[in-house]
Amino acid sequence: MNHFISVSQLQEEEIFSLLRLAAHLRKENDQTFEKQFFAANLFFEPSTRTKMSFTVAQKKLGFDVLDFHADQSSAKKGESLYDTARTFQAIGANLLVIRHPEDNWMDELENISIPIINAGAGKEEHPTQCLLDLLTIYEEFGTFHGLNVSIVGDIKHSRVAHSHADALKRLGANVYFSAAPRFADRSIDVPYITIDEAVQISDVVMLLRIQHERHDHPLSVTTDYLQSYGLTKSREKQMKERAIILHPAPINRGVEIDTDLVECDRSRIFKQMENGVYMRMAIMIKLLQKWGIIHENFTQTCEDLNRVK
Repeated sequence: MNHFISVSQLQEEEIFSLLRLAAHLRKENDQTFEKQFFAANLFFEPSTRTKMSFTVAQKKLGFDVLDFHADQSSAKKGESLYDTARTFQAIGANLLVIRHPEDNWMDELENISIPIINAGAGKEEHPTQCLLDLLTIYEEFGTFHGLNVSIVGDIKHSRVAHSHADALKRLGANVYFSAAPRFADRSIDVPYITIDEAVQISDVVMLLRIQHERHDHPLSVTTDYLQSYGLTKSREKQMKERAIILHPAPINRGVEIDTDLVECDRSRIFKQMENGVYMRMAIMIKLLQKWGIIHENFTQTCEDLNRVK
């Protein structure tokens, strides 16, 4: 992979290789590059977890992180995404991490000649979130085959739902969507079930917030949304004994999930955030090796591990 834009570009073994490397990096957290590297995180949308996770991952690897704030940049003067990215390449960035509200922003960056990582594309893709969630699920169950995974919430406007559905199905999971009628997206080949069905059959229940910022027209959410479509405490009691709760966050407590469930025993929400650091380290290492920018053998220990399939 020359750039990391979509999980769909990865073969199954490439996904497992990244899972192995991320798990290794958490145990052996002393890997840094011997020479100076610069990373630029170009976020044109608000972000807490993804941006800070990349920043921590970069600092753990010894990167110098180039400061960028969209609202204080030349983008406010009309500079294109390409010219912004090309500028960072020209001044010495070795890696670009980009989040942008357009679905297909990467199409205008074909002539950028340093690695690019997609940190969020409109409502279409969030591949690094997908991989960190795959890592969280794999650590819990040791397999994807036969697992029932329900993604619940604003499917229509969620890049998480789009990224996760294909990857999970390719790895052998049974994927279901659950959504209020106005939040469904029937263009994705995934069956819909009710939230009550989802909690009873699922090994993994992933909640999504309502993506208000991506709606063409603002929607008001009534107070009964949680009771009708969300994970309440009474529904949590119907879940399988070993079933877990995920959420890519940010969380709207009391809307898609009861606030008492955010840190309950089933919840792996903050584990997802922890895993994000190491998965993003793994992705950056693999990309830099692919480009020949680094030659250190960061993966030797991982390749000695049993293959996880």
